[in-house]
Amino acid sequence: MSRIALDIRRITPTIGAEIGGVDLSQLDDSRFAAVRQALLEYLVIVFRDQDLSPADHLAFARRFGDLEPPHPVFAQLPEHPQISILENRGNQGVYNDEWHTDVTFRACPALGSILYARLIPESGGDTLWSNMYAAYDSLAEPVKRMIGGLTAVHDISGGGPYGRVPSYREIVLARPDGRRRLHDIETEFPPVSHPVVRTHPETGRKALFVNRSFTTHIAGVSKLESAWLLGMLLEHVEQVGFQMRHRWRTNDLVMWDNRCTQHLAVADYAPAPRVMHRITVEGDRPVFQSETPGRAA
Repeated sequence: MSRIALDIRRITPTIGAEIGGVDLSQLDDSRFAAVRQALLEYLVIVFRDQDLSPADHLAFARRFGDLEPPHPVFAQLPEHPQISILENRGNQGVYNDEWHTDVTFRACPALGSILYARLIPESGGDTLWSNMYAAYDSLAEPVKRMIGGLTAVHDISGGGPYGRVPSYREIVLARPDGRRRLHDIETEFPPVSHPVVRTHPETGRKALFVNRSFTTHIAGVSKLESAWLLGMLLEHVEQVGFQMRHRWRTNDLVMWDNRCTQHLAVADYAPAPRVMHRITVEGDRPVFQSETPGRAA
């Protein structure tokens, strides 16, 4: 199969690309293969002016693999429960306004997330992404040696190490049946451990894999050591040089590789509403390989 050349415009030299001239509802196998390769190369891919039904959105997502079951906290489209509704009404219900990687509370976090813009404020509401390959690569060698092989605990209700914004726990407890629902969620999703440095299963590259929303502490070290080391890594990954920023328009679709990125939805658009539809693709269990034969580290 010959390789298809896409119309690609880099967003920054480090992360992100906008791909033009593609109708995601009419994607043949050759063009899809090129799109998947672009995801691996640029980590975040942006498609403007996509006129997609929920069925089209699902069909595109399924080409990357099996889809995750309905999100335990977000609302869903009743007829398509694997499509989460991320709805913010000004300051009501803001829960993504910090750097995070999606669903790392799962034993096998998502391969990728596919976000489709349905209602966009006239100003504000951008999303930022950060490249976790670049974050890892820029660490000093002694720090790389220190964190290689360490594991960290991720908890759906932990709210991360600092609790700067409402956690899923607070969001669920605010609902009428919140206490019962929280018990069910915490039973279904007990805390899990993932490597602090993850080896990407397709590229073989290493990426930092801790985030503010779900990573509560580093295992096997003291509380003081965990607080210092995790705090340093979380500040490190948020440097502007690793980032891109996307200004949304209605009918934009953005997909990102959840295995090597973090993102933040900027909550600066009150009192305007913002509504997005999100699908997540099932991933695999994160692993750390100190050496990856046949691949670049």
